[in-house]
Amino acid sequence: MEINILESRPAGYAYLLDKFELSGMPPWHTSFVSSSGTLRSKVQNGAVEDIYPTRYWPGESVGDHLEFALKYDGVNLGLLAHIFEHTSQQDLVEYINSKPTGKYARKIWFFYEFLTGKPLPIDNISQGNYVDLLEAKEYYTVQNGEKSPRHRIVNNLLGPKTFCPVVRRTEKLSKLDSADLRKRCEDIVTAYPPELLRRALSYLYNKETKSSFEIEHIKPNASRTEKFIASLELAEKEDFCDKERLIELQNRIVDPRFKDSDYRSSQNYVGQTLAYRKEIIHFICPKPDDLPSLMLGLIDSHKRMKAGNVSPVIHAAAIAYGFVFLHPFEDGNGRIHRFLIHNILSMKQMVPRGLMFPVSAVMLKNPVDYDASLEAFSRPLQGLIDYRLDEMGQMSVENETACWYQYMDMTSQAEALYEFVTKTIEEELVEELSFLANYDNTKKAIQDIIDMPDRLIDLFIQLCLQNNGSLSARKRSAHFDFLTDEEIAAMEQAVSNGYKQA
Repeated sequence: MEINILESRPAGYAYLLDKFELSGMPPWHTSFVSSSGTLRSKVQNGAVEDIYPTRYWPGESVGDHLEFALKYDGVNLGLLAHIFEHTSQQDLVEYINSKPTGKYARKIWFFYEFLTGKPLPIDNISQGNYVDLLEAKEYYTVQNGEKSPRHRIVNNLLGPKTFCPVVRRTEKLSKLDSADLRKRCEDIVTAYPPELLRRALSYLYNKETKSSFEIEHIKPNASRTEKFIASLELAEKEDFCDKERLIELQNRIVDPRFKDSDYRSSQNYVGQTLAYRKEIIHFICPKPDDLPSLMLGLIDSHKRMKAGNVSPVIHAAAIAYGFVFLHPFEDGNGRIHRFLIHNILSMKQMVPRGLMFPVSAVMLKNPVDYDASLEAFSRPLQGLIDYRLDEMGQMSVENETACWYQYMDMTSQAEALYEFVTKTIEEELVEELSFLANYDNTKKAIQDIIDMPDRLIDLFIQLCLQNNGSLSARKRSAHFDFLTDEEIAAMEQAVSNGYKQA
């Protein structure tokens, strides 16, 4: 259904952005009020556009539209911070004093002081019930948030002022049940013997390492591969979301020539060179001067979600994607981003002990979905950044951009990670464990035919699987010329039987 915007007036965030002639990250929900008709909605690419009937018009003041925005457009910290920069304190004070006990007035008051760090000249509230800053049925929140007696508000946000992601409880995410995902995983692994699981873990570490590097089109040497695997082995035991640990991790997984001893000090971006002096920019990272505060906020947000019992997938999405968007190092950011997913899911005990999820393998198999999860933030951000590229390809960012990285809506990233984790459990894990079980059965069947060294049995199975179940004449003459035709036929049949359902 087409909606005629020309017959409607913007309301909420749309009104305030127009009023102050501002631009910002596109909100997921945009509101208009029409002088005629009933409520009409349009949904496109996850964005909702609603036109409300005339009785919804909130009024003409900034406070009226801030309240409308919180009611209907949702909490958008980046836009609120941007709008507050252009709002007079007097307008806010008059609005809040006109509704001294109203929950939305108190929320706007709290958000202003939280986001700007400036107190409004209003006396503390002395009585009344406390209200949650975010509605737990609409957003993911920390449990037992701290109380603000001044506003009679419970701050249940996912992070501090310096880095505070927001994740909405969408229909897709409402189906997320971490306990159920863990149980499904446990049901899968209990169907296999412990010895096979021990072997599978070693294989999964290798697969995850290879996939994480391959996503970035990197072929690591044996030393870097071993170091990454060693780090993955520690992921379920130690918390890596700490500045020193992150630097240590970066040093282990990158080429020694590109080790960092601190966060980067130069402006970074992700781009693609088409020709001399012809560059396509895919993503612009935060200014280096903004990084220390942003990274401290990310680490504090991690600690807050860890203590606040936030769902493991939501926690992992906010921190791991937050990390890659902040891009604190010159190299290795993508691999650390994917490593942090393992680290948080393991520490939050979503992954059963002695197992790991090859999430990167699923991302590698679904590159369009993985790219979309990154571009959901990077694409709209692009239009908000003023930058220059010199003749050497060095970038300089000329406007203030920190708030767009501080206050990300990470709902799209959480939905994507939920899908990746689900596919990892239900497809990738089952596939790998079944392959190993079939391998064991096939190996035993071949041993019953001929008592051959394990190395040769493994090679025979591998060569058959590479050649649609049969051994080529060339490979036979090169490696198995000592076998009879009958033995070859029987062994090929064993491979066929072992993998007929693979």
